[in-house]
Parts: sequence; structure tokens; C-alpha cells
Amino acid sequence: MADKYQPEVQQGYPLAPATVVPRSDEEYGRYSSQSEAEMKKKKKRTKCIAYIAIFAVFQVAVILAFSLTVMRVRTPKVRLENIVVTSSPTSSDLRLSARITVKNTNFGRFKYESTLASIRSGNGGGPVVAQFAIEEARARARSTKKINFVADLGSSGSGNAGTMDFVVEARMRGKVELMRVIKRKKTAEMACNFTVVLANNGVQNLRCK
Repeated sequence: MADKYQPEVQQGYPLAPATVVPRSDEEYGRYSSQSEAEMKKKKKRTKCIAYIAIFAVFQVAVILAFSLTVMRVRTPKVRLENIVVTSSPTSSDLRLSARITVKNTNFGRFKYESTLASIRSGNGGGPVVAQFAIEEARARARSTKKINFVADLGSSGSGNAGTMDFVVEARMRGKVELMRVIKRKKTAEMACNFTVVLANNGVQNLRCK
């Protein structure tokens, strides 16, 4: 009888383990951290590639500038200047004193051989009236070599209308040396025309090419 009035005891069943669902903010935090790390790596790679590209362009520009300036070999320019004409007090002979300049714009010296320059009467087609020697020498890099000379032009009796035309010609063969390793053969030429006024031995119309 006692068992009849005892409350029924419900048989218990074990509870299923709760499933742990990660919080959304934790997932976002991990994803955000990974994204930031990847972005930083990507930025570093991009910067590295950009620096390499800039350096390569800079190197190409330097090499190009070096080739167009330092390594470029130009023919030196030969010109005539400081012309003075005097006449003998006892004759009609004329004497020419002048200076030849060899302008070397290269970054290496120009070493030229000895040569013989000529002076012709007229505008270049006349006979040779005088010659003078130019000794072997060198024009330093980025400088101008100056060569003084004196030559007798002969008689002024054939002057037309009180003037005489002359042309001084020179051909200078040599080599331009860069850094004592590279050597380039160059020939500098000069042809300078001028007119002498016989009344006062003045010089005018000097033209060089």
C-alpha cells in the first residue's frame, strides 16, 4: 500500500552536451587580424617591387646619361684667332702672327700628331704662299690648347683694290683617350678665311669652318 502512494519517480535521461558556438565577434577578430597581416605583406611586396623598379629606371638613366655625355667622343674644333699682320719697312712683304686654338670638349685628352699647315692666297683656290709646322702635342680634357705661330705671306704688290684674301688650312690627326682605356681616332680640320686691308694691315671678315 505504501508503494501505491509513493510519488512516481521519473526516470532521468542524460542531457546532450551543449554545442559551443563561437561568438561572431571572435570570428571577425580573427578574420580581421588575418586580413590586416595579409594586407601588410601585400603592401611590403608592392613597395619592394616599386623600389626595385625605381632603382632599375634610375640605373638605366644614369647609364644612358653617362653614354651620351662622358663616353661620347666628339671631334675637337680648330680655329684661328688673334691675327696680326705687319709689313716690312723696307719692302712690301707681309708677316702674319696668329693663334690656333684646339678646343677639346671631350672628357678625355686629344693627342694629335705633328702636321704642316698651309696659307693660301685668295679664298682657298690660290697658290700656297706660306707653311708652318704644328708640333705634336695634346689638348687636355675639357680644355683648349693654344698654338702661336708666325708666317711670312710674301709681297703685297698683287693686292686687288687695296685688300688681299687668305685662307689658313690645317688637318690634325689624333686620338681621343677616355679613362686611358678607350681610344677613338679623330681628325680635326680647319679652314679660316680672312681679308687684309693693305692700307693699315687691318684684318677683317674672319670666317672659320
